[in-house]
Amino acid sequence: MAWIVLIFSGVMEAVWATALGRMDGLNKITPLIIFIAGLVLSMLGLGYAMRSIPTGTAYCIWTGIGAAITVIIGIVTKTEPVSVLKIVFLIGLVCCVIGLKVVSKG
Repeated sequence: MAWIVLIFSGVMEAVWATALGRMDGLNKITPLIIFIAGLVLSMLGLGYAMRSIPTGTAYCIWTGIGAAITVIIGIVTKTEPVSVLKIVFLIGLVCCVIGLKVVSKG
């Protein structure tokens, strides 16, 4: 269950990071609300997952999932430039996250 919560928490990290970039300071209320909700859910999920997954592993996976999804959202919405190298490094990041899961106990 902790791994499912950790994955969800990583997705919520991407949600709050994307919303943060769209808040225009504090001038847009909808992204602000999404940011706060995503941040709370992300942190609660990470905290829950860390009860049974080692802290370093959980944090690395949480960050990797959030970073990869945030970049993908940027590419899909055309707010982030895309390149072959960026895609190669994203694939590498995802492989590293999967590798951490494979070698982790629990």
